[in-house]
Amino acid sequence: MDRLTEMEAFATVVDQGGFTDAAKKMGISKSAVSKHVSSLEARLGARLLNRTTRRVSPTEIGLAYYDRARRVLNDAGEADALVTSMQSAPAGMLRISVATDFGVNHLSPVLGEFLKDFPDVTVNMELANRYVELISEGFDMAIRVGELEDSSLRARKIAETTRKMVGSPAYFERYGRPQRIDDLNNHKLLHYSSQSSGNMWKIPAPSGELRQVRSAGWLSVNDGQSLLNAAISGLGIAYLPSFLYADALEQGLVEEAIPELPADIQGIYAVYPPGRFTQPKVRAFIDFLVQAFANKGPDIW
Repeated sequence: MDRLTEMEAFATVVDQGGFTDAAKKMGISKSAVSKHVSSLEARLGARLLNRTTRRVSPTEIGLAYYDRARRVLNDAGEADALVTSMQSAPAGMLRISVATDFGVNHLSPVLGEFLKDFPDVTVNMELANRYVELISEGFDMAIRVGELEDSSLRARKIAETTRKMVGSPAYFERYGRPQRIDDLNNHKLLHYSSQSSGNMWKIPAPSGELRQVRSAGWLSVNDGQSLLNAAISGLGIAYLPSFLYADALEQGLVEEAIPELPADIQGIYAVYPPGRFTQPKVRAFIDFLVQAFANKGPDIW
């Protein structure tokens, strides 16, 4: 006989206090329940139930077995429910955290298409230039740019971006163009105020090493679009991702400060909590993002 069915019959007898009620609960005959329990006892070589004319109760061994068997049955039920949910249509609230720069310029414009494709999903998107704790803060996923710090999270790359130092033609005409990294110490630099490293840039040098440049600069702001606007207006040099500066560079509003430097390519990732299974709404959104940004980056945005 099926081992799981034997367990279920025994556990149901204990739960219901007898064979008759257990049979009603399982939707089978009383004799079938009795046969399952007898087969289980024979296989284990132990008496699990005390049977009297008035009631049925577990033996000491039966009570210990019941605790384990009930856990196994609950896990099996959850496994069945999980498979059902994994095959169900994406639905429910999807909470997303994304940096303001990427969210405003690239994620927001494509959200409408996703919601049309999955009308049973609602999106709650938080635009913030901070590192959120997905699980403790209740987010289903986040979009992160650059090196991933938390290795416990699952991640999928959705695109790439290139970071470059850019300034306006008017700025370079007035202050000159830096020829090497050390020359940046004599220039007006524009910084992200939300960076944990402060006013410091890590720039790939021709040798392959990362050079650190630290300067107070003229302006610090926690918004990349504002930094781009400042660079366009001639206030200084900004170190920005291509998904922000690409259009301005193509239009000639900004130019690369030191074109000879190696490309600083960074991944753009969808990250989500660990686990063997991914919620349908999360999986659907990540698949959508991969397709939506398939022809983007690292320089083309």
